[in-house]
Amino acid sequence: MLRIGMVSPYSLTIPGGVQQQVLGLARSLRAMGHEVRVLGPCDGPPPDPFVTPLGNSLPTVANGSIAPLAPDASAALRTIRALNDEAFDVLHVHEPLVPGPSLTALLVKMAPVVATFHSAGESAAYRTFSRQLKWIASRIDIRVAVSKDAVELAQRYIGGEYEVLFNGIELSRFAGTTPVEKENAIFFIGRHEPRKGLSVLLEAMALLPGDVHLWVASDGPETEELKRRFSADSRIDWLGRIDDAEKYERLRRASLFCAPSLRGESFGVVLLEAMAAGTPVVASDIDGYRNVATDAETAVLVEPGNVQALASSMARVIADSRLSESLISSGLAHAQSFSMDALAVKYVAMYERALHMEATNITTITVPRMLKRFEGRFLRQSRLNGKK
Repeated sequence: MLRIGMVSPYSLTIPGGVQQQVLGLARSLRAMGHEVRVLGPCDGPPPDPFVTPLGNSLPTVANGSIAPLAPDASAALRTIRALNDEAFDVLHVHEPLVPGPSLTALLVKMAPVVATFHSAGESAAYRTFSRQLKWIASRIDIRVAVSKDAVELAQRYIGGEYEVLFNGIELSRFAGTTPVEKENAIFFIGRHEPRKGLSVLLEAMALLPGDVHLWVASDGPETEELKRRFSADSRIDWLGRIDDAEKYERLRRASLFCAPSLRGESFGVVLLEAMAAGTPVVASDIDGYRNVATDAETAVLVEPGNVQALASSMARVIADSRLSESLISSGLAHAQSFSMDALAVKYVAMYERALHMEATNITTITVPRMLKRFEGRFLRQSRLNGKK
């Protein structure tokens, strides 16, 4: 059994792809018998009993989106205290170069570090602080990226070698729950910001038959403006933020799931979830989605931003039962290869490799200069010394 500390830079009470991966992976690892605690900001009660909250987040502009980060000094102190109190065998740091708990965990490095890079596309922070980030990244023992696009971004600015491990989905949440009858509705879930392409989907709705409904989940900076623009269309249901249970239920009941993103997606987990729920997928033909979907086989992929093409593809999937059934069948089989439990097994092998690197002095864990005066209080080091 390993004591694993998993660190998220993003608020664990706000929906997001990274947060979903962190919590899902922790659940799978705990089911295997490992002791896992997740450290991260929380804006409200922690979402799971194994979560250690590190304070509230601050909405931070980052690459055309708003990230719920905790870059303040109080969060850094809570991170250091939690890392010391838990004396983890190994740390798994997600988005390790993002300011807040992740960056703090890497700087103090109280145990061997496995780090997962999620972002793809472009990063102003990577571009601006490339030299400093290269030095900080040198403290990582094993680097993982969730896609080749995430590898490309990281290597462009900080270099290094990366192992690609695709994200996973919790297949148990979909087992035996295929609905008897679908509703004539399209489902969208994602932050309401330009890069997600929601406005393209809303414009495409005007070209679809009058009996087709659209369920729009979540919210964001565009929500109010989009509600005003499309207020005349009574077929659009604005659901706001929904919990995981409702998300999975909507995925099962919808006639199709639509992901009209324009850019900035490193990995399409929600596409896999729709496939696992037995729902056909129509999505933008962008790099991040091609990591998990094949056009005309497991999904229908369309040109990003093309309203007419999106509307035509959705209408065809809804009307053509043979096409819909083919997408469902292929999608269900495809989703099985992205099991979160299988991903957890691969990460355990990496954790053990990182520990072996420490045992053979390939990597060393030393108290940072800024914390030297507290060296005698570092519990992990005391525990290791006691074993000698």
